[in-house]
Amino acid sequence: MPDASLQPPFHFSLQPRTRVWKLKAPNISPLFLPALNVSLSATPGSSLFSVGYQDTFMLLLTENLKTMKIATTILAGSIITGALTAQNSQGQVGPSTDKIASDAVRAFTVHIPNPDILNLRKRLQATRWPDKETVTDQSQGAQLEKLQGLVRYWGEKYDWRKGEAKLNAFPQFITTIDGVNIHFIHVRSKHPHAMPVIITHGWPGSVFEQIKLIAPLTDPTKFGGRAEDAFDVVIPSLPGFGFSSRPVEPGWGLERIAKTWDVLMKRLGYNKYVAQGGDWGAGVVEAMGRQAPDGLLGIHTNLPAVVTPEVEKALGGAIPGEFSEKERSAVNDLGKFLKGGGLTYVAMMGARPQAVGYGLTDSPAGLAGWMLVHSGFAKWSYGKDVTQSPTIDDVLDNFSLYWLTNTVSSSSRIYWENRTMNLTNATSQKTKEIKIPVAITVFPDEVIRAQERWARQAFPNLIYFNEVDRGGHFAMWEYPELFSTELRMAFRSLR
Repeated sequence: MPDASLQPPFHFSLQPRTRVWKLKAPNISPLFLPALNVSLSATPGSSLFSVGYQDTFMLLLTENLKTMKIATTILAGSIITGALTAQNSQGQVGPSTDKIASDAVRAFTVHIPNPDILNLRKRLQATRWPDKETVTDQSQGAQLEKLQGLVRYWGEKYDWRKGEAKLNAFPQFITTIDGVNIHFIHVRSKHPHAMPVIITHGWPGSVFEQIKLIAPLTDPTKFGGRAEDAFDVVIPSLPGFGFSSRPVEPGWGLERIAKTWDVLMKRLGYNKYVAQGGDWGAGVVEAMGRQAPDGLLGIHTNLPAVVTPEVEKALGGAIPGEFSEKERSAVNDLGKFLKGGGLTYVAMMGARPQAVGYGLTDSPAGLAGWMLVHSGFAKWSYGKDVTQSPTIDDVLDNFSLYWLTNTVSSSSRIYWENRTMNLTNATSQKTKEIKIPVAITVFPDEVIRAQERWARQAFPNLIYFNEVDRGGHFAMWEYPELFSTELRMAFRSLR
């Protein structure tokens, strides 16, 4: 164990089995001990460091970080990796934007410092509230009374450590691709010949939205499935989201993220795999489909780009007579949503994400109020229905992740990066260029209910299309077993 004399502000520890070092320090300089063939590499303020060694020893850091000493022995030839908590002048925790020139996959454990959690509670309790809305519904935004109740629970009863434990229950890693540190969860199935799948979230989602999928996908026999339907699951945080680092240059649009995901899967040893995405994740997997990298067997999306020119024309005027009643209903509902301002937040974030970020970064209550305008929360009960998923703690895990990592502004930039495209428009997403197999599941509470005729017009190689009886934009959060069943069926023919 570490030397007991090691004093704050430095903390250095070894976790059982994982061989993950956690280090907290304001500055680190590269260190090297040639005699022992040891190196500690990091950059001042970076969020990650690596210790490589070939002899049998454990490293301890003295207070000034200029010397090391041997404390005990560990198996030779190992690589110790870890995560450094980087703090800005306000003490908020966030991922580093420093670039680490390495293709190493480094183990990662989440631990937010207590002062940051206390700061969050203090800000919640000190919220300055506006006056009440002048309508009886949420057409003006999150209703004051409901939001006040949520914020009160968040500041007084919610426990981030439980949310943190949900993430730490799974193997997490960091790897650097194209200058950005990518955080991801990686769980291998115990069943042989499992199919690798990479699952991508969107905004205002995160990896919290998807972790309920892990058990039914990796071990389907416990959930009514077959062993041969098992998946190895990779769930990355998008660049600028959560524990992935924040890009410091423009250019991180869907195409670049798509290429990054292929590098990630190949780096993990998967030469053949499939990809799934909803929301911005849908845009990412469709970009992957256009790029068609070697080894990508197919994609699945629950927010497909099925607004063909024909549908787009119907949204702007008279609905063609050949549209079925189901298609007419889908067009009318989508049109009503758009005319009611359902996507106005997209316009603001696509135009001025930095302006949006100032207020949301300063006020967690404001962050919650902004995110709750998303259509995925339209039927959410604010925790009043205890049987509903996501629960109040699930949603606050997600909001807290944005707040505690200080990624509200950086995550908003995905709208700016892709401001010239429409996620649901077939022409914008160039769906005709996607030649690899495509699978689609339609959830009835999604704002755009994809119709099979539209989907077949948009995607030339549609191998699976199914409409289920429940679920909305956050379907994997709401009904993870149903969603997992859909993925098994969607990709079964590609195994």
